[in-house]
Amino acid sequence: MYGHYHVPKAYNEPVKTYAPGTPEREALKKKIAEMRAEVREIPMFIGNKEVFNDNRQKLTPPHDHQHVLGYFPKSTKEDVTAAINAALAAKEAWVALPWEQRASIFLKAAELIAGPYRAELNAATMLGQSKSAFQAEIDSACEIIDFLRFNVEFLSEIYNEQPVSSPGIWNRMEWRPLEGFVYALTPFNFTAIAGNLPTSAAMCGNTIVWKPSNTQVYSAHVLMKIFRDAGVPPGVINLIYPSGPDAAEVVFNHPDFAGIHFTGSTEVFQNIWQSIGNNIHKYRSYPRIVGETGGKDFVVAHPSADVKAVITALTRGAFEYQGQKCSAASRAYIPASMWNEVKAGIQRDLASFSIGGTEDFGNFFNAVIDEKSFDKLAGFIDRAKNDPSVEVVAGGTYDKSKGWFIHPTVLRADDPKYVTMCEELFGPVLTIYVYEDEAYEQTLELVDKTSIYALTGAIFSQDRYALNVAVNKLRNAAGNFYLNDKPTGAVVGQQPFGGARGSGTNDKAGSKINLLRWLSPRTIKETFVPPHDYRYLFLDKE
Repeated sequence: MYGHYHVPKAYNEPVKTYAPGTPEREALKKKIAEMRAEVREIPMFIGNKEVFNDNRQKLTPPHDHQHVLGYFPKSTKEDVTAAINAALAAKEAWVALPWEQRASIFLKAAELIAGPYRAELNAATMLGQSKSAFQAEIDSACEIIDFLRFNVEFLSEIYNEQPVSSPGIWNRMEWRPLEGFVYALTPFNFTAIAGNLPTSAAMCGNTIVWKPSNTQVYSAHVLMKIFRDAGVPPGVINLIYPSGPDAAEVVFNHPDFAGIHFTGSTEVFQNIWQSIGNNIHKYRSYPRIVGETGGKDFVVAHPSADVKAVITALTRGAFEYQGQKCSAASRAYIPASMWNEVKAGIQRDLASFSIGGTEDFGNFFNAVIDEKSFDKLAGFIDRAKNDPSVEVVAGGTYDKSKGWFIHPTVLRADDPKYVTMCEELFGPVLTIYVYEDEAYEQTLELVDKTSIYALTGAIFSQDRYALNVAVNKLRNAAGNFYLNDKPTGAVVGQQPFGGARGSGTNDKAGSKINLLRWLSPRTIKETFVPPHDYRYLFLDKE
């Protein structure tokens, strides 16, 4: 009945091209048309029940906000309590299930996404979150598949980590799930993150209350269908849609709250941490607090940098998925000697962007997530237009008549501490500061001190000494640091992702580091022949 099992070797899911004439393009276009033609009624999943209510919330594509994709029920505090109770009720059987059986469920989920569900999950992400076919493919297909495969492999490696034993003794390490339930609070911008936060904790034996962003519910529902089809038992992952304050009031006052797996804004995470601290006396255990939050990610070009590489890194790093990545390039530091060439290159690239809905695969650039984001970004753009110290290098326009379209915008600020050089905007606005060539090292110090965040950053240089200077001076400025590459695009199993300072706890999603946070080790020492006399030999007389 037992064996030392070796899980299938994890590998990164190959990215499909969706080029004209490919079968994946045909399948995806067909699925998009099907999903646009229907109106989905999306339930909560609590225990073994699909729950609806009369407080139906509308789901619309960000790039076509008059079209209705479906409705979901706004969860109440009572629903939150019911989800917690379902998670706690499912815990005993889930913990008792052999680890290889849990692992098999999530490996099956990966294969379902790679195969029969690929088009549906990508289409849901494209329609519900306004991602292009390629951006959806690398997210809602490849990255979530990678998370599931690699996390299973990492978990097996953790279980294999055992202490040494002295003669006559057997020392064992038991890796237990946390005592209680785990709350997964997930963002809109990556379907993969939304799927990873609950499943990484669940495969360790925890049971989950999962609250996705309202603007990601459409693809979250598809993920939940996949998890159910893969064999996740009822109550192990419970999917609900309450307001943040309603969920917080119930979750953070519950004695069995064991931890939170979070991706979102720094402000929200800090408020959550404060709530947990205020309630610390109520909990059975000290909760695990794991969060990846904001970023104000930088690109620095040294005077020796490859100019064309810098231009491409800025174009892709700042404007893929409309700049709505935690890692997106949002501030750049360009030496004066190359500024004119960089400026011309960026203007050329942005002028060639096709902008519109995701259903047209020729569009490189789509809509921002909702009206709140649109209004915030439009406000910053208008402020910059009216500031004589800021030049609008490209873009600076917006239109909400059909969708939430903020056109890709590049600003050049005379002040390196201008507001858009410091604050996270989470949209397609890149601000550039031009520095004198000889001030490279001083500029690195400026980069380090400008922002509260420390998520990603990139240095471009053909001078190895200059790269080394940046690596050392910016040691704490980014948890994911790139040399001669854009600051986006971390791959599971290759670049574990996360940052420190105001960017989170740096527990590195897609690595053993993260999984260890959802486990509580117990050391077991067994002595085969215990002593029968309290006296030690040193007590004997000469």
